[in-house]
Amino acid sequence: MTPSSKSETFLEAGGHDVRISNPDKVVFPEPGLTKLDLARYYLSVADGALRGAGGRPMVLKRFVKGLTQEPFFQKRVPEGHPDFIDTATLHYARGTSAEEAVLRDAAGLAWVSNLGCLDLNPHAVRAEDLDHPDELRVDLDPMPGVDWSQIVDVAFIAREVLEDHGLVGWPKTSGSRGLHILVRIAPQWGFADVRLAAETLAREVENRAPGLATARWWKEERGESVFVDFNQNAKDRTVASAYSIRPLPDARVSTPLDWDEVRARRPEEFTVLTVPARFAEAGDPHAGIDDAAGSLDGLLALAKRLGPAEKPPRAGDGAGRRVSQMPLIEVARTKTKPEALAALEQWKTANPEVAGSLHPADELVDGMRGSSSQWYRVRINLQHVAEADRPEQGALVADYDPWAGREWPGRP
Repeated sequence: MTPSSKSETFLEAGGHDVRISNPDKVVFPEPGLTKLDLARYYLSVADGALRGAGGRPMVLKRFVKGLTQEPFFQKRVPEGHPDFIDTATLHYARGTSAEEAVLRDAAGLAWVSNLGCLDLNPHAVRAEDLDHPDELRVDLDPMPGVDWSQIVDVAFIAREVLEDHGLVGWPKTSGSRGLHILVRIAPQWGFADVRLAAETLAREVENRAPGLATARWWKEERGESVFVDFNQNAKDRTVASAYSIRPLPDARVSTPLDWDEVRARRPEEFTVLTVPARFAEAGDPHAGIDDAAGSLDGLLALAKRLGPAEKPPRAGDGAGRRVSQMPLIEVARTKTKPEALAALEQWKTANPEVAGSLHPADELVDGMRGSSSQWYRVRINLQHVAEADRPEQGALVADYDPWAGREWPGRP
């Protein structure tokens, strides 16, 4: 590292000098981690981080205003990017395209870290073949009220289903409350088949663990269970990859595990401060993942035996909108999650008798993808409220419009 000025410094990585601007800027106040600390972290786990994200086009999720502000999602690689950053042009399902960044070495990790990217969000394809994923992603997403032991139970059932169909699962903490299981596959199937295989896996996990796990896409129908999120395998989706720093106050890290660690360890153990020593001493538990590519034939055959998944009814108004089977009301739309949680509490305070009947999973706070950043929708499922006591849909506590100022055909 060679100091240049008070506002920048340089890290040597893979034969390149990578500029870190404002190196002393504190990103995580609780552990006191700066921009320079985060870049150094990625260099310390570079082999593992590149095993998860290297060679793949990546959406840049940039926290340029710090942890307290929502990030913005940048698909297009910045102009003037250094020559050690490769690129690949992705064509999205809605007809747009973007030239995205592709990391090839440790210098790339330091470079995206300097841009304010805490976590790494690669697509499930390699830059050399953008049409055939080489990874199936199992995202175990717990509903409110679900504890770690239930997540672990579902993880081992998912492992069993994978093994029964000739596939190897590699677990890692999501870096939040859940678990991810990564499955390398031969790049022989398109996105539709990979998503179908993932949905079939989710349905079979639910069949083997009813009540513990669910494959139901609509959040209000899941109850207090672990959602096996198959839609993370859709064409345009990305997932925080191995060794990604997550935007939680303790600088938690999405950390690969051995299966014999899954029951014993907890997500909060793995942070920017603890993972480098673990990596240096024990190496990467996912070191063999690229040698374990399997076939989707087994899961696709199971899909035929199970038949099509049940689909929700649609409204007869010509718009094709889904009709929920649950009594839902919308409470708020907000720009940030803290605002969403505050709006929820405001509504509960104004409706104490109804709030007293709610279960944890009845309070639905959903991150929604806007044009370049997330916004939040707050809903209440009134299923546990006596029908006579259910309030009607009223005015929203907060009514943020994520598309304000944007126009398109049909927009009022």
